[in-house]
Amino acid sequence: MNVTPFWLAGRPETGDGELTVTHPYDGRVVGTAAVPTPAQVEEAVAAADAVRGTAAALPLHVRAEALAHVSARLAERAEEVARLITGENGKPLLWARGEVTRAISTFRFAAEEARRFSATTQRLDTDPAAEGRMAYITRVPKGPVLGISPFNFPLNLAAHKIAPAIAAGTPIVLKPAPATPLSALLLGELLAETDLPAGMFSVLPVPNDRASALVDDPRLPIVSFTGSVPVGWAINDQVPRKHVTLELGGNGAAVVLPDADLDWAAKRIGLFSNYQAGQSCIAVQRVYVDRSVYEEFVPKLVEQVGSLVTGDPWDDKTQVGPLVSQDAAERVEAWVDEAVAAGAKVLAGGTREGATYAPTVLADVPADAKVSREEVFGPVMLVQPVDGVDEAFALVNDSKFGLQAGVFTRNLDIAFRAHRELDVGGVVIGDVPSYRADQMPYGGVKDSGVGREGLRSAMADYTEEKVMIFTGLPL
Repeated sequence: MNVTPFWLAGRPETGDGELTVTHPYDGRVVGTAAVPTPAQVEEAVAAADAVRGTAAALPLHVRAEALAHVSARLAERAEEVARLITGENGKPLLWARGEVTRAISTFRFAAEEARRFSATTQRLDTDPAAEGRMAYITRVPKGPVLGISPFNFPLNLAAHKIAPAIAAGTPIVLKPAPATPLSALLLGELLAETDLPAGMFSVLPVPNDRASALVDDPRLPIVSFTGSVPVGWAINDQVPRKHVTLELGGNGAAVVLPDADLDWAAKRIGLFSNYQAGQSCIAVQRVYVDRSVYEEFVPKLVEQVGSLVTGDPWDDKTQVGPLVSQDAAERVEAWVDEAVAAGAKVLAGGTREGATYAPTVLADVPADAKVSREEVFGPVMLVQPVDGVDEAFALVNDSKFGLQAGVFTRNLDIAFRAHRELDVGGVVIGDVPSYRADQMPYGGVKDSGVGREGLRSAMADYTEEKVMIFTGLPL
């Protein structure tokens, strides 16, 4: 099997090591990625630092055309790329194809934002002392970005690191997850087809135990990390003087109120607790249902979960595939077994076969159980009755996470109350918390992280305002 090269300052290279990528469903080898040497990593960082001035001065149309090229090439190779995602990640083709579609949009949105990345002016004569003065305000890159992307969306979350960096005119060194480097390396291949200057991007699948040196490197003043809570906050603590953005996950809650369409709510919650095998930061994990409709809703939910097609991710009909590894599935199994031993009832699922864990619904879950307090990152949800909006919202907020929440209601007053009171980064009315549009601000509070993704939001994180004042101009 051919070794996939990494991308060092825009050119393909191989190093002195390899990462073997296996398919989570059956363990077969699907690819091999070259691993850079420490000297090659140093070369990539030095190149990013050396090109920072050129990158910042890169005309907007050049940035936009490069991003549009990647978007178009992903569209041309969509099925190939989807199969690459399924191969290394194990997610069903249904979801892999959706991820490719999203990445196409992510690069297209970035191209659009690059063309809008213009200066603004501000009159200063609001005070007599500033008559005749005007401010010219631009956003300039803070410096090269270190992007660290996770395994669960190996293409689109890598795109959310790379695309805003290029749009903002800043070099990026991307470290993809060692379990799923191939999709990110394909993005490097497409970027290499553009006219971006050498050093503008590198894609380096270095092992996690070598990432600390990259985080420490002062030539990479921005760190954009998506991954686990302990690692994210450790990075933040490691480099307190750097600008660090963290997307660290959650235990997404959905609230079902009496005026909701119960069939729609059951269908959406059933599917989006289990899509990506639950390996999504905004998968539904906690479901709070008004007591007046609880007995009617729960059978609908269990029926929806039971109807999901689970199995071979290469089958076009499969909705729920394996987790990323058997170890991950065994951890989910242990957490569910722990909850059941403490009194939880299994309404659906609760079984494991290899790396696949059956879509699971739990009731009567103790409040201190891991499946209630932590991020399961697997196809498991708990359902609980509540007495009204006050209790529902209090339970949503009773979490160390705060990424997104979904509220199934038709009541506009409750919708605005949810937006005002729920301690999360985003509230979805009439749907699950699992909805994300790639152009919108996306991120959380508390242990869900700091900063926002979404192209314009990430570009703001990667840049800072710079002011020039004109004196004596007629206003």
